[in-house]
Amino acid sequence: MKHKNLTIGGRELRSRFFLGTGRYPNPYIQNEVIRVSEADVLTFAIRRVNLEAPGEDAILQHLEEDRKFTYLPNTSGASNADEAVRIARLAKASGLSDWIKVEISANEKTLLPDPLETLKATETLVKEGFTVLPYTSDDPVLCKRLEEAGAAAVMPGGSPIGTGLGILNPYNLGLIVEDAEVPIIVDAGLGSAMDVTQAMELGADGVLMNTPVAKAKDPVKMAGAMKMAIDAGRLSYEAGRIPKKKYATASSGLPSFVSY
Repeated sequence: MKHKNLTIGGRELRSRFFLGTGRYPNPYIQNEVIRVSEADVLTFAIRRVNLEAPGEDAILQHLEEDRKFTYLPNTSGASNADEAVRIARLAKASGLSDWIKVEISANEKTLLPDPLETLKATETLVKEGFTVLPYTSDDPVLCKRLEEAGAAAVMPGGSPIGTGLGILNPYNLGLIVEDAEVPIIVDAGLGSAMDVTQAMELGADGVLMNTPVAKAKDPVKMAGAMKMAIDAGRLSYEAGRIPKKKYATASSGLPSFVSY
């Protein structure tokens, strides 16, 4: 059963699985994960790429040449808007991509996104013609402000990066999806297929993952599980779940139990 393709920044994507390229045991497993996931969008930290020769970089050179990917470099490591903008400009100048994931963390312990600096960087990069996908907290107001600033998609975290805690505030995520007029990609904190299915059932347009796949005991199997969870969750969302009720309803359709 096929879903309608996801479109971001005028680019049509077949997959709703955004995949990180770091932390895999070796390049072979990385490629197998990419193959099984069927992801179209690959993300990586710009600071880890040799911008003088991106095609020869250790991160990118092992990717299968017969597939075309959309690269989503991120500004991980930036602590303010100016740093993020500078990093994004370097990536674009190298020919790597004009897509950029704005990621600005002011606290190394929590790695939570800095809301003010994220909004500031998004406004600047949109004006410069970037396709901007900002990583942010699950604040419905902030997500709307990023959309109004011109973000092509907004990427709220389910919980802090790499924690595997899942979606801590499904209510907020539901509000974000309900009010959004751009795609919502849940980014950060997911740990299992259950978390992914929940995100998709809440109406998210996709998910971005790295650690829960790369650090799984079997990354390739986990990539397959996550892909199926995305598909199942999206189908469930499109199908429309039954409403929750306080009391039981007989599936047989009998109005009441009859005593004999």
